[in-house]
Amino acid sequence: MRTVLVVLFDDVQSLDVTGPLEVFAGAEAHSGGTYRIRTASLDGAPVRASSGLVLVPDHALTEFRAAHTLLVPGGQGTRGPDPRLVHWLRAHGPRAERLVSVCTGAILLAEAGLLDGRRATTHWAYCDKLARDHPAVEVDADPIYVRDGHIATSAGVTAGIDLALALVEEDLGRDVALSVARHLVVFLRRPGNQAQFSAQLAAQTAQRAPLREVQQWITEHPRDDLTVESLAARARLSPRHFARAFQAETGTTPGRYVDGVRFEHARRLLEDTADGVEEISRACGYGTPEAMRRAFVKALGTAPAEYRRRFHTTVTR
Repeated sequence: MRTVLVVLFDDVQSLDVTGPLEVFAGAEAHSGGTYRIRTASLDGAPVRASSGLVLVPDHALTEFRAAHTLLVPGGQGTRGPDPRLVHWLRAHGPRAERLVSVCTGAILLAEAGLLDGRRATTHWAYCDKLARDHPAVEVDADPIYVRDGHIATSAGVTAGIDLALALVEEDLGRDVALSVARHLVVFLRRPGNQAQFSAQLAAQTAQRAPLREVQQWITEHPRDDLTVESLAARARLSPRHFARAFQAETGTTPGRYVDGVRFEHARRLLEDTADGVEEISRACGYGTPEAMRRAFVKALGTAPAEYRRRFHTTVTR
């Protein structure tokens, strides 16, 4: 039986705790006797999450010397962590067979020196801070999670669920992980090297209504003519003015935004439908299977057919 110990502290992000916890609990329900799930705070006292939710731990951290999987969530409480927590992680983190962080939990691991010389990620908004404050850490801002030996770090919030599912699949096989994913109504499909789509969501901040409407149009019509000229006409702006305004207000060019939307749409169709690659390439605006293949190889290092083989699942009821 593997002990999964989730560290709790004040101002923790509650979903960083409950998301992975529900994955491991679901796997334990499916395959009894696999996981012993425990939560612990420094002194065993309840903690208040940043959302205001009060979490009551099972134990004090001082009761544990080691765990199979030590999971450190993120949240506002990582900004000025209790030195005692950092000290405990420094002393006990190396004893875990698997050391896992969710979101800014990577900052706590870095503060404890546990990520030195390691490749790691965190929420895209904090990657620069992690790299600046801890130059010994090789920060990769792109993937939703990173595995480096026995240490695994994940991006913001829901990426912790993706990582937990990957760990369950590693422990118990794909069928169990898929069963848990279906029960939680999430996808067992996002590989760790998939880009943090949160970065695309951050681009959806155009202030002017015409630009927001164009963004919505792109999302709903990926197969249409989405050239700058066509989008500019829809926004009633000149192409040059539109391109400048779009990048100024979203932080990305129209072309990159369109590429991201088309790729995301294609990925979901490969996962959720039985449509052929040629049909999907047309539906997503790529035009040809070869154009879509190039986009997938560039983004994920794999062709659409291989991506589908790994991540397509027919949902049963």
